[in-house]
Amino acid sequence: MAYKAKDKETVNLIESFQEFNSEKSIDKATLVSVLEECFRNVITKIYGTDENYDIIVNPDKGDFEIYRNRTVVADGEVKDENREISLSDAQVIDPDYELDEEVSERIPFKSFGRRAILTLRQTLASRILELEHDTLYNQYKDRVGEVIGAEVYQNWKRETLLLDDDGNELTLPKSEQIPGDYFRKGETARAVILKVENTSGTPRIVLSRISPEFLQRLMEAEVPEINDGLITIHRVARIPGERAKVAVESYDERVDPVGACVGVHGSRVHGIVRELHGENIDVINYTSNPQLFVARALSPARVNKVELNEEGKKADVYMDSDQVSLAIGKGGANIKLASMLTGYTIDVYRETAEEEIDDVSLDEFTDAIEPWIIEELKKIGFVTARQVLGAPKEILIKEADLEEETVDEVLRVLAAEFE
Repeated sequence: MAYKAKDKETVNLIESFQEFNSEKSIDKATLVSVLEECFRNVITKIYGTDENYDIIVNPDKGDFEIYRNRTVVADGEVKDENREISLSDAQVIDPDYELDEEVSERIPFKSFGRRAILTLRQTLASRILELEHDTLYNQYKDRVGEVIGAEVYQNWKRETLLLDDDGNELTLPKSEQIPGDYFRKGETARAVILKVENTSGTPRIVLSRISPEFLQRLMEAEVPEINDGLITIHRVARIPGERAKVAVESYDERVDPVGACVGVHGSRVHGIVRELHGENIDVINYTSNPQLFVARALSPARVNKVELNEEGKKADVYMDSDQVSLAIGKGGANIKLASMLTGYTIDVYRETAEEEIDDVSLDEFTDAIEPWIIEELKKIGFVTARQVLGAPKEILIKEADLEEETVDEVLRVLAAEFE
């Protein structure tokens, strides 16, 4: 574009407008409105009013025009030079002007002075920034709970900065990352939009990978029956990176909700488990019966009876001794997740069989079994010999993290006590 007829300051302003128009995602109507508003603010600061000015902005041509409208008065009677012009001066512009007519005169912006031009540029930059913030906030405020993939831009001690497809900054705090998360610059990371803050007009889009909603959205994407409305995810509880429980319900009796969500040989959750760094996902059937729901939530343990205290949201659960360790889980993870899923504080009680009256504490075997092995067994809920003998060997190996040979020797020693 040629700028021969324009002064240097005007050229700089026009280039600024073109830059904003091309680089900032702002529609033309809004851009014109902002530019006009900025011009009027400058004029009002100088003259106290902008009522007698017409401003024409053409962003396509990168041009603008300012016209001042003044009323023709007799020579010597001009009281407000901004609003009035003498007859002699008006006739210099056009000899046909007469008293009381309105003169519309184009004003070069440089006539307002360099300070006005600087003020205009600063005001314009400020307003454009406000518009960008408003646009970003409006773009994301209704997307909370949606999974997004974004490019990792920078890793800091307390958070990771990501960029969306439009270059907007998204924040993934360390506290919202799964233990073991490690992101390389340039790779794509997935997370759920946790919240959109707008403090002091500056939007902040916060992401999360530990939110239960993140797991729920991943499952919705992997299981077509959920997307089709045949299966509903009612509740999700997570210990990020370790284990999760998901309660699902089918609205079609022909569809097994648990089987559909897990897939053949776990095919539908494999990808999710990888995304969540090996997080074990237990899928259970949801029920509106709270006692049955508590019992199911404690799976794989078998429950004999559940007593609820609705006022205190507590559940007393009774089960055979050999089921207690399963209910509690390694490090208490299973019972913790069951409580999170159901909303009840769960207490587990053993129902002791008559033959267990003569049971023996594991602490009595320290001369035959290494103390550290006994401690590992106690950590997963076993405190007596009969409890260990009544538990499946696979559970002892997996939950206590013991070698099979070690478990066989422990069982041999304990069994000998009752022979």
